Amino acid sequence: MSKHQDHHHDGDDGPLSKLPVPDDVQDAIRTLIRWAGDDPSREGLIETPARVARAWKEYCQGYAEDPGVHLAKVFHEVGGYEEIVLLKDIPFQSHCEHHMATITGKASIAYLPRSHVVGISKLARVLHGFAQRLQIQERLTAEVAQCIWDHLKPQGVAVVIEAQHGCMTGRGVRTPGVAMITSRLMGVFLEDQSSRKEVLSLMGY
Repeated sequence: MSKHQDHHHDGDDGPLSKLPVPDDVQDAIRTLIRWAGDDPSREGLIETPARVARAWKEYCQGYAEDPGVHLAKVFHEVGGYEEIVLLKDIPFQSHCEHHMATITGKASIAYLPRSHVVGISKLARVLHGFAQRLQIQERLTAEVAQCIWDHLKPQGVAVVIEAQHGCMTGRGVRTPGVAMITSRLMGVFLEDQSSRKEVLSLMGY
């Protein structure tokens, strides 16, 4: 492989790599490149508008789905299990709606079932469904919790998200390493102090 090829990463190998990109979308990205101070007609940037457009379609694919569908299939044979179900430190990436900068972090999701449970991977799918939209962390936290509450009808739901925001780490005050923590507690995790302490302790908070 040549030195030039070794440094050429087009990234167009994802599921949307062949998606046609309208001219007006590409023109908008060329305008942004010019505004940033570069020349969109130079060799290295010729295909960038199409790549960026496809990347954003992938970043925001959560708009094309209802995250609640992942909670439709439940399991009633739980062997009398009535304790907390917790999926801890689920990695995710989102983008903030204010600067369209990355939000990178982890989420812990817990619920206390009544008579049925859901496959644990589905909790992560709910998170990613909402995360793959333009977001603010507070709303993301609330949406994930509300979705689980509405579809599983559990005794309680707890969602804690810890994330770093590109709009703080890469611009403005530039404070890398600073994490923002948000939480949403519902049902027994909100109303009962011992249940709240137990779930937050299990999450590591």
